[in-house]
Amino acid sequence: MTSPKTSVGPGRLIIAIYAIFALSAFARSSYQLITKLNDAPVSYSLSLVAAIVYIIATVALARNYFKLAAVTLVFELVGVLTVGSLSFLMPSDFSHSSVWSGFGAGYLWVPLILPLVGLWWLRKRSDA
Repeated sequence: MTSPKTSVGPGRLIIAIYAIFALSAFARSSYQLITKLNDAPVSYSLSLVAAIVYIIATVALARNYFKLAAVTLVFELVGVLTVGSLSFLMPSDFSHSSVWSGFGAGYLWVPLILPLVGLWWLRKRSDA
């Protein structure tokens, strides 16, 4: 059973956004890996990594596994910053966009902002 703070307000919205990203990233990466892995193996493999991170974050946040959620969100943020930087430094390796390439620009920078909001929310929850 979730706590009242998770079931309403920003917590529910953050979990819903992570769930949407988990489903869409998993579907997209599965399609990419099955149909066109040879076109951009690095980008498509990283899309799968992003999907797995979103799935773990969704479950951890929904189940109030705060330590796992925090570790996952930090990993996500580091991933977005690393892949985003690499996609600018080596654009030929990222000719096909991934969720995290370009710091999530193709996704309205939500992949960059979402872990920051999630970590803020976890911090706020731990203070309560």
